[in-house]
Amino acid sequence: MTMQTIIFYEDRNFQGRSYECMSDCPDMSSYLSRCHSCRVERGCFIVYDRTNFMGNQYFMRRGEYSDYMSMMEMSDCIRSCRMIPMYRGSYRMRIYERENFGGHMHELMEDCENVMDHYGMSNFMSCNVMEGHWLMYEQPHFRGRMMYMRPGEYRNFSSMGISSMKFMSMRRIMDSCY
Repeated sequence: MTMQTIIFYEDRNFQGRSYECMSDCPDMSSYLSRCHSCRVERGCFIVYDRTNFMGNQYFMRRGEYSDYMSMMEMSDCIRSCRMIPMYRGSYRMRIYERENFGGHMHELMEDCENVMDHYGMSNFMSCNVMEGHWLMYEQPHFRGRMMYMRPGEYRNFSSMGISSMKFMSMRRIMDSCY
């Protein structure tokens, strides 16, 4: 089986020093001083602008990003990356109006382009990802800042350091990455 692989380059157009990554990397600063392009050879990754999988997140799927830093309005400081494991099962997530799974609950098994239109919710404060891997976006139609959610309970978004974000759409990470 071929390993999931992302290669980071210091300069645009895949130039300069490079660092090849095939797993989670909590601190890339010792490998590269900056990053302006990357190539995802296989799989999907989330890259972060802070160490230890913190800060702004960006979803990267198989492809070439010759100057992705400018495209994503990101500084040159990718500091960590997380490999999204291959998953081919079903998808299921419950979203809750309030923290600690309180208030109205809705269960999703498909992508949702607009939480307000579909469920009449202007925001939700907690979720339980029961199956699959999801991307949640702060704007409808999968736009704006995003957050990667793997299976688990997320009782309080504000305790995760994302209290200022409202999530308005969510998308399943499908096997099309692989």
